[in-house]
Amino acid sequence: MDSAISDVRTPLGATADNGLKIVVVGGFGVGKTTMVRSVSEIRPLNTEETMTRAGETVDDISEIRGKTATTVAFDFGRITLDARNVLYLFGAPGQERFWFLWDRLFSGTLGAVVLVDTRRIDDSWYAIDRLERHGTPFIVACNDFGGARHAHRDVREALDLDPQVPLLDCDARSRESSKQVLITLVQHIKNRYAGQTAPAVASPREFV
Repeated sequence: MDSAISDVRTPLGATADNGLKIVVVGGFGVGKTTMVRSVSEIRPLNTEETMTRAGETVDDISEIRGKTATTVAFDFGRITLDARNVLYLFGAPGQERFWFLWDRLFSGTLGAVVLVDTRRIDDSWYAIDRLERHGTPFIVACNDFGGARHAHRDVREALDLDPQVPLLDCDARSRESSKQVLITLVQHIKNRYAGQTAPAVASPREFV
């Protein structure tokens, strides 16, 4: 298992001049902060605050009893694709009371990852709806919380996903697994804009 948090601080190359914004969205407690932490090449910026008893009356924590902190603004990380292209990762807050921030986070976004906990699949509806309204390319990644895995066809049906939207399993704690999610997203974006004018995106094979 890869370390969830890396202490490596990689400087941004002097030739990097094309920043590509990616957003990780999903319901409360699905692993968005964990994914940004696991894959970022820099120490990520987190806006986590300790959860209190008062918050239990606002946020449903029945399925995530071990959670002790929550994102109140956004998470931020970075991945260098090649000498010129850099992915900037933004993890959106999951609680409904912070959804008003999402439209700002979606501004200028090249694509998005919808992270899903299949035990609470209904929590993913809002993220998918907002991305479709914005016309933002996205993929769906089912985070591994243990237990039996759901068949992809069942997840697709439950989320009413377009057949063109990639769906894959992942472990947000693993750098390699999270990298594969982002590679899938980059390839999906390249396919989506094939033959159209779109921001330049490096080949997925060029992930470091």
